[in-house]
Amino acid sequence: MTETVAASSSGSKLIELRGINKRFGNVIALDQVDFEIRTNEVVGLLGDNGAGKSTLVKVMSGVLVPDEGVILKDGQPTKISSYADAEKLGIETIYQDIALVNSLSVYRNMFLGREQTTLLGFLRRTAMQAKTMEILRGSVQISGILSPDQLVGSLSGGQRQAVAIARAVHFRKKMLLLDEPTSALSVRETENVLDYMLQLKQDGVSCVFVTHNLYHAYRVCDRFVILSRGRMVRDVTKRATSIEELTTAIVKE
Repeated sequence: MTETVAASSSGSKLIELRGINKRFGNVIALDQVDFEIRTNEVVGLLGDNGAGKSTLVKVMSGVLVPDEGVILKDGQPTKISSYADAEKLGIETIYQDIALVNSLSVYRNMFLGREQTTLLGFLRRTAMQAKTMEILRGSVQISGILSPDQLVGSLSGGQRQAVAIARAVHFRKKMLLLDEPTSALSVRETENVLDYMLQLKQDGVSCVFVTHNLYHAYRVCDRFVILSRGRMVRDVTKRATSIEELTTAIVKE
């Protein structure tokens, strides 16, 4: 049985998912899931392995198309059937493996697919390099990156995550989906990523944070949605729950 406590956020709804179903053969990955995220909100998407968290993220990011259900933007039905669709709605996804190209430089990754060119089609390398360093020093204040020509493969895990976040922020994303972004990071790098999420909220960017670490979630999230075996079983604000209650809700399901 789903337990819901009204969200405290007074912001407008960015995206609403209603009655989302997704099957893989005989396996029900998502079963009548309702989910929404509002402006200036960090939502923790929680649950045990196999709960359906990553599947829901893939639906919102356009990687998977639901078998049933409706997605609403500003109250009107919309489709997210590709990455391009998600991008048009202002949604960017940052996975555990980050989706950066290690063999390319920081600035090439920053503008990957959005390269600045001259009228003749040549890359505006100097302009992109300068803009990259401006972004990295301003939006998420990344330390340790001394040149836009550094290969991404030479960066630490936390720095790579920060580059991905900075790229999303610069290109005016309204919502970030972060799927286990801290699982392979050091303690210090994890703290930096959590700080970035809080900073993004202040800058008007909402986040969906998928994690197994309830302490991390409780530190940064305004609301928590718990999935179990493909169903949404709890939707509760931070002020209406505790880490102990969240743990119990996940374990008992």
